[in-house]
Amino acid sequence: MSIFEYNGSSLVAMVGKNCFAIASDRRLGVQLQTIATDFQRISKIHDKLYIGLAGLATDAQTLYQRLVFRHKLYQLREERNMKPETFASVVSALLYEKRFGPYFCQPVIAGLGDDDKPFICTMDSIGAKELAKDFVVGGTSSESLYGACESMYKPDMGPDELFETISQALLASIDRDCLSGWGAHVFVVTPTEIKERTLKGRMD
Repeated sequence: MSIFEYNGSSLVAMVGKNCFAIASDRRLGVQLQTIATDFQRISKIHDKLYIGLAGLATDAQTLYQRLVFRHKLYQLREERNMKPETFASVVSALLYEKRFGPYFCQPVIAGLGDDDKPFICTMDSIGAKELAKDFVVGGTSSESLYGACESMYKPDMGPDELFETISQALLASIDRDCLSGWGAHVFVVTPTEIKERTLKGRMD
């Protein structure tokens, strides 16, 4: 078993019209043994920028703390929040710095940039960025997430339709993956509000 599959995880970010959604499962496990059913994989950097970390849970928490530190330094120096594109470059550089002993994480970054244009991207454990204009996925159920998102996604969705689409895609995919599940966390972010919802899923 790969170290990336040790704790199990599912992550997806999707773009709508001047909004984005990011969602993850809630299971923390050690291979097939479930340890917790309320694990938070998605973290807020600021009101219009979120990061989800799939992979080894301990590395994800360490990496998140280092990213918060770097963002606070940026805020102090620049007196403004980081743009999503800038933050993606910071994450990429931080991961590449540790390429000989990498963090076993696959970040999924989602944010609203200039003119409230949504930005999403993912990268591998050494920081090679993959940008997309529709959706990005990560974690152990990424293969089934690709299929579900490709069949359900359509451009320029509103916040409510986007929530419905990302929720159905995620729940359908984690039902096909024994290493993730136990419900889901979904964040839908627009220029004026942030909606956080918890979904119930199969509990087996």
